[in-house]
Amino acid sequence: MTDGTGAQQTDRAASNVARIDTSRPNSARVYDVFLGGRDNYPVDRAAARAALEANPRGYLNVWHNRDFVRRAVSHLVGDMGIRQFLDIGTGLPTAENVHQIAQRIAPESRVVYTDNDPVVLTHARALLTSGPDGVTDYLDADLRDPDAILRLAAPTLDFGKPIALVLAAILHFVEDEAAYGAVARLARALPSGSYLIVSHLTTDLNPESGSRAAKAYTDSGLTFVLRSKDAVQRFFTDNGLELIDPGIVPVHHWRPDHRPWPLGAGGAEDADEDMDVLDHMDDIEKIRFRDINDVTDADINVYGGVAHKP
Repeated sequence: MTDGTGAQQTDRAASNVARIDTSRPNSARVYDVFLGGRDNYPVDRAAARAALEANPRGYLNVWHNRDFVRRAVSHLVGDMGIRQFLDIGTGLPTAENVHQIAQRIAPESRVVYTDNDPVVLTHARALLTSGPDGVTDYLDADLRDPDAILRLAAPTLDFGKPIALVLAAILHFVEDEAAYGAVARLARALPSGSYLIVSHLTTDLNPESGSRAAKAYTDSGLTFVLRSKDAVQRFFTDNGLELIDPGIVPVHHWRPDHRPWPLGAGGAEDADEDMDVLDHMDDIEKIRFRDINDVTDADINVYGGVAHKP
């Protein structure tokens, strides 16, 4: 079932179509391109294509960021008993959303999604497909206004019990003062026993390829704050949170289980059986046939970490 104000907000989704700017690329829609989605426009595919030209294996950042969230959520639900999640900067719904991961292990899990992107809002109903024992909700709110998020999430989440705050690939879109302030406010509201999941783009790991891809995005109209490991660590340490093993690491090194990529179209060897078909695909389409486990340290420019609130 669904519950809370978010379900009512999605009834107004049609009115948000007018807010969608299809003349400029949108970060959620570009992300959707790399996940094989169809909720994007030519301008988004052009931005994704430019980024891929700058870094031909850059799609692995997107895939491994998503897979890091799967592993982190699975650990918190399965091993640590967490049953509540607040996912801010949700993005467009696709396979392996937080509620799907959590409720597969614990059907009673409650998840609140938050985003301020009209594109995401128009598709929010797909995020409200909770199992009968759990609850999902969607909030149209901005990370820069944490008080509003906490107020709107309160009808669905019990702030007297542990909550996992998920900030996956969102903080690099927010300037320093606003980003650190928002995380501090949200962390204060979390009860003891809660967790924070963060993933963040950086140029620490592979400066050359990361800088090329960032420039391609910037030239397309998207901007990022690419923070160092020390700067990412501040989101945890400034708020008295204790990182769990293995700390802040490239996302593909955070407790890997080497599971196949669920959104792929099969291995490259399958596509090679019909080279004519592969030859007629553009570079974006071809990545669906790649293997997520065909990854090296030189491919990844995303840090991930999970921390506990004592």
